[in-house]
Amino acid sequence: MTKIVGTLGPKSRSVDIISDCLKAGMSVARFDFSWGNAEFHQETLENLKKAIKNTQKLCAVMLDTVGPELQVVNKTEHPISLEADTLVVLTPDVEKEASSNLLPVNYCGLSKAVKKGDSIFIGQYLFTGSETTSVWLEVSEMKGEDVVCLIKNSATLAGSLYTLHVSQIHIDLPTLTDQDKEVITTWGVKNNIDFLSLSYTRHAEDVRHARQFLSNLGNLNETQIFAKIENVEGLHHFDEILQEADGIILSRGNLGIDLPPEKVFLFQKAAVYKCNMAGKPAVVTRVVDSMTDNLRPTRAEATDVANAVLDGSDAILLGAETLRGLYPVETISTVGKICAEAEKVFNQEVYFKKAVKRVGEPMTHLESIASTAVRAAIKVKASVIICFTSSGRAARLIAKYRPTMPVISVVIPRLKTNQLRWTFSGAFEARQSLTVRGLFPMLADPRHPAESTNAANGSILKVALDHGKASGLIKSHDRVVVCQKVGDVSVVKIIELED
Repeated sequence: MTKIVGTLGPKSRSVDIISDCLKAGMSVARFDFSWGNAEFHQETLENLKKAIKNTQKLCAVMLDTVGPELQVVNKTEHPISLEADTLVVLTPDVEKEASSNLLPVNYCGLSKAVKKGDSIFIGQYLFTGSETTSVWLEVSEMKGEDVVCLIKNSATLAGSLYTLHVSQIHIDLPTLTDQDKEVITTWGVKNNIDFLSLSYTRHAEDVRHARQFLSNLGNLNETQIFAKIENVEGLHHFDEILQEADGIILSRGNLGIDLPPEKVFLFQKAAVYKCNMAGKPAVVTRVVDSMTDNLRPTRAEATDVANAVLDGSDAILLGAETLRGLYPVETISTVGKICAEAEKVFNQEVYFKKAVKRVGEPMTHLESIASTAVRAAIKVKASVIICFTSSGRAARLIAKYRPTMPVISVVIPRLKTNQLRWTFSGAFEARQSLTVRGLFPMLADPRHPAESTNAANGSILKVALDHGKASGLIKSHDRVVVCQKVGDVSVVKIIELED
């Protein structure tokens, strides 16, 4: 029921590997533009399309922006060794060559943003305390635009690019950079992206600005914006950001650096709970880092994935584990198995009561129908809930109440026109359900009626039931709860299947 977002990269971009990832349970493919050019990502996306066709598995596309990410530039790509208790200078002059005592940074305001004693983290991945590819620095002094730092641990930085993170400091750069806008306008528009992951979201205005930008780009006005919370500034404005965004990604890699380690779990639980009550997807990152190089997760990581599910997360996002990891398919499969076990012991009854209480009375029409459908399905022990929807909103509302059975969201295409040509809506709405826990979309044939009135039974309902049977969700004599609109009336009904 819990969805898995996989980041596609060097180790996971062939048609065969992507096909295996889809079969293992990946439902959203993330393209991270912090590295790699548009041609590289386009090639990967073409392979994804082939894999979708081969496997007949629906998969959404997420574009992850770079945002105001500070980066150390190593043009020579030679490894840089840094020794503990020695000094290193961070300079905004990116023309200079990176060395053991000089690191060029792509930001000229660093010396004004930091003060003596501040912590700076540099590395490609999450700092665990034991790894030797990331380094902690402590600011010693500022010399003009340069920042002199004391190295706290010995490390070797390898590759051409490492991110730089200053704990709890405001970086005066736009959230949606010119580079991001260029990528969205070209690659994003060309490929009709389903989700935009807005890196380093710090204010609700960041989401509003991104939405305004997307609204002028053809079909991208339908693209959902997921706010990526990566620092304390984003947490301070979390409630307003949640109101504006379509979903939230808790980027625990950077949050774990910006916050004291003992606070991370608290913010995770609070943020996921708020997303659940708002009926918006909560996505958690950095769960099985050790599987980047190992076939099995640590016990702590396995427990962490399960706890994320029990907290109410809709999806788990895999970054380095699938992008550069040695075992992308096994990682997706392992995380899926852990999620499935945790879902078995998820306390739906307590959650349902909290959700209903939070909504309060009087409920809106849709909210009332959604909660009633879930309650009925649990009482009659239905095997699935089938919901007919055109925007996907009704199905998402049902999923908000976390039914113990899957929700098949049957998206009815709508005919629309731009005065020049006719097109059908629905594909966007179907794929955008793929981040919601327990929601399984299928696109209906617009030629079929929602329900047949004769014995021919050429109805969408029959197609949905057949789909459920084929995927093993529905068996003979099962009960199914159907939620649909008949004219202006919303109907929840219970069907008992025959042989």
